Amino acid sequence: MNASVMSQGGRVVVPKEYRQKLGLKEGDEVIWVEVDGQIVLTSRKQQLERAQKFFAELFKDYQGGSLVDELIADRRAEAARDDAEAAEFAARHGKPAA
Repeated sequence: MNASVMSQGGRVVVPKEYRQKLGLKEGDEVIWVEVDGQIVLTSRKQQLERAQKFFAELFKDYQGGSLVDELIADRRAEAARDDAEAAEFAARHGKPAA
């Protein structure tokens, strides 16, 4: 267990051992989170890795193709339907399609 003393302005030094474990260096952003009445310190990098692991686990059994490609295809199909509806509306009302 390590201890630090809070200095003026609420500053606390993170002990070297913990900075090394977190891979923190000067200028890195840290994240403070309250969990069950305790404060947990993590790095931005750790939070990103945690999120990546979460989503990798969530989609590990996904058998489809690229989700991005599927989203793009859906948006293009939706845009084509919108264009067709606009052209149909313009034809019914005797106006040129945009």
